[in-house]
Amino acid sequence: MKFSLALLALSVASASAGVANLTPENYDSLTAGKTVFIKFFAPWCGHCKKMAPDWETLAGKWEGHEVGLIAEVDCTTDAKPLCEENGVKGFPTLKYGDPGALEDYKGGRTLKDFEKFCDENLKPVCSVTNIDLCDDEKKALIAALMAKPDAELDAEIKAAEATLASAETDFKAAVEQLQKTYESLTKTKEEKEQSVKDAGLTLMKAVKKAKSAGSDEL
Repeated sequence: MKFSLALLALSVASASAGVANLTPENYDSLTAGKTVFIKFFAPWCGHCKKMAPDWETLAGKWEGHEVGLIAEVDCTTDAKPLCEENGVKGFPTLKYGDPGALEDYKGGRTLKDFEKFCDENLKPVCSVTNIDLCDDEKKALIAALMAKPDAELDAEIKAAEATLASAETDFKAAVEQLQKTYESLTKTKEEKEQSVKDAGLTLMKAVKKAKSAGSDEL
């Protein structure tokens, strides 16, 4: 039994071999000065398991890179706060860019897709820690935000997050309504189809076919 458990532990550990595992404790230190590509996952997720080998290969190719970092966050562990902070709602969720302002990855999910994306995007980008790379407009915005008191920033962040939450709620409600409309329309269509068939459409077609066959014989 102990041997089996040891093998299980080894297999779980090897599933993320070579991939930086981010937690709230090491996030800032491991991502400092990096442009990141992060997989947010859950061990039980089938799609996550399928993606794991490619993610490990990708991480290996970028290991030790001066700028680019391939990493992952297990949302079922103590790292869960990182998932919540970044609005992760499903698995796997892929995000990239400035560690302090991640963006959603919307590209393909093959190793070839990942490699192409990383080659094009894992490079120094404008950020709070790389202001020299920002244009004048972004520099002015960062400066203005830096000048605000923490309380004011907290209030604005809270308001922005509330707007996002409201948009998500509205979206789900609209989708639910669309689903109900779809189901209603489908039912109406099926009832009309059945009504037409019951009124003799199938039989009429059969008679028409039989008459046509009889005419051919004549």
